Amino acid sequence: MAIAEYGALDGLGLAELVQRRHVSATELLEEAIARAERVNPRIGAIVGSLHDEARREAAALSGGDAGGRDARPFAGVPFLLKDLYAEMAGVPATGGSRYLADYRPARDATIVTRFRRAGLVIFGKTNLPEMGLLPVTEPKLFGPARNPWNPALSCGGSSGGSAAAVAAGIVPLAHANDGGGSIRIPASCCGLFGLKPTRGRTPAGPDRSEIWNGFTVAHVLSRSVRDSAAALDAIAGPEASSPTWAPPPARAFLAEVDAPPGRLRIALTKRPQAALAVPHADCLAAADEAARLLAELGHHVEEADLQVDAEAFAHDFFTLVCVEMAALLARAEVWVGHRPRRGELETSTAITAILGRQRTAVEAARARERLDAVARRTASFFERYDLLLSPTLGAPPPAIGALQPHGLEAFGQEILTRLHLGVLLRIPGLVEASVRRVFSFIPFSALANVTGQPSMSVPLHWNAAGLPIGSQLTARFGDEATLFRIAAQLEAARPWRDRRPSLHADA
Repeated sequence: MAIAEYGALDGLGLAELVQRRHVSATELLEEAIARAERVNPRIGAIVGSLHDEARREAAALSGGDAGGRDARPFAGVPFLLKDLYAEMAGVPATGGSRYLADYRPARDATIVTRFRRAGLVIFGKTNLPEMGLLPVTEPKLFGPARNPWNPALSCGGSSGGSAAAVAAGIVPLAHANDGGGSIRIPASCCGLFGLKPTRGRTPAGPDRSEIWNGFTVAHVLSRSVRDSAAALDAIAGPEASSPTWAPPPARAFLAEVDAPPGRLRIALTKRPQAALAVPHADCLAAADEAARLLAELGHHVEEADLQVDAEAFAHDFFTLVCVEMAALLARAEVWVGHRPRRGELETSTAITAILGRQRTAVEAARARERLDAVARRTASFFERYDLLLSPTLGAPPPAIGALQPHGLEAFGQEILTRLHLGVLLRIPGLVEASVRRVFSFIPFSALANVTGQPSMSVPLHWNAAGLPIGSQLTARFGDEATLFRIAAQLEAARPWRDRRPSLHADA
C-alpha cells in the first residue's frame, strides 16, 4: 500500500512517522523500492540493489523497540549510497568502472557505519562517473544517470545518481561526496540542497586517512536543509587516523537551522576561479537573484572578487587530479590482482592516469604549494566577509554527452590510449580542449575543496526552460553553522521543497 505522505516529507518527517508508529520501517522501505521500480528505469539513478539486507534491517527496526523509543534521527528512513568511498563488506564497490566491477571490499567504510547508526536503511547504490572523475554521470559500465527535470540533460556529477534519486522522490536524502564540487554540482542541476562540509568534518576511514589530497569530503544531498544538518550531526567527527580535524561545532548543526543568522557581510563574485570562460547568463542571473534576496533579508551584500589566477588554478588542480588518478589505479591493481585490460577503463580515465604518471614529484609538490597559497589568500578574504556568494556552475545542466570529446578529438584520444602512445599527450592541445570544456562548466566549485572550507548550493532560481540553477555560498573554515542558518532563512523565504520535476515518483 502506498504511503501518501512519503513524497511530501523529508527524512526527519518520515522518521517521525516511524517513531509515532504511523508506519513501520518495513513499509517505508517497500514504498522506496516501489518508487525506484517506477522511475529508475527512466533516470538510471540506482545501479545496485541491496533489498534483502535492507529488508532484514527494516524488519529489525519494525520489531517493536524502534517505535516511540528510538533516539536515532533517521530510524527507518530508506537511503542510498553513492558507489564510491562508501564500501560495504562483501558488496561490489565498482566506482562506476568496468575495471572494478567485481571488486568486493572486506569491511564497511566508517561513514557507512555512521549512516547505519543514524537509523538509515541502505537499500541500493547510486550511479556515478568512472572513479568520480567527471562532473557529469555517464559511465560506460552503467550508462548515464538522467536529470528528472529533463531526461535529455545531465543530472551533474559525480554524485549524479544520488541527486537524481532524491529529485525524483525515491528517497528524501542520499549519500554523496565532493572532491571538486561533486555534491554542489548535482544539487544545482537537480534543484536540491547540497552542502560540502569542512575538510576533516566527516570520516574517510578505516582504510584511508584522506581522499584526493584531502580535497574530498562526504555528506548527503537532500531536499530540506534540516535533513542535511541532522545527517551531518550523525556522521561528523574525526577518526584517530584523520590528518585533519575540523573545529568542533558549538552545538548541534540541527539547532542552527532554527537560529537567526544575524546580519551577515556577504561578497558577491561572478568571476570564475578555475576557468576563463564567461558564465552563462542564467547562472549570473541566479547569483544576482540570490544577492537581491539576501539584501532583502537584511544582509549587507557587495561585489568583491577573489584574486585568483583562474588558468593557473585550473592547471594546478588538474595536475593533482591526474596524480591522484594514477595513484588510485595503482591501488586498484592490488585490489583486483591485475592491471587494467583493454576496454576496462574509459578513455578519459586512462588519459588522466597517464598524465598523472608523467608528472614528477616536484611538479606535484609545486602545484600543491601554489594551491596552498591560494588558500591562504582566500582565508584573508574571509577576514572581511562572512560568506562568499557566486553561481554554483558556469552553465545550466548540459545535454547528455555534451562534455565528452567528440569527432576527431575523441578519435585521437582513443587511439593514443589503445596504442599506448602516452608520450604524445605532452604535445600541447591534445587534452586542453577537454579540460577547458569541463572547467567552463565548474569554474566556481573547486576552490572550496582546495581551501577545505564548507560550501553549499542552494536552489533558488529556475530558468526560462524550467531548469534549476543553483547559487553557491561559502563560509569560513569550520563554519557550517552560518551556512545552515542562512540556508534555513533562504528556504523559508523562497521554499523549494515542494517543486517537482517532470519525472517524479509521485506522478
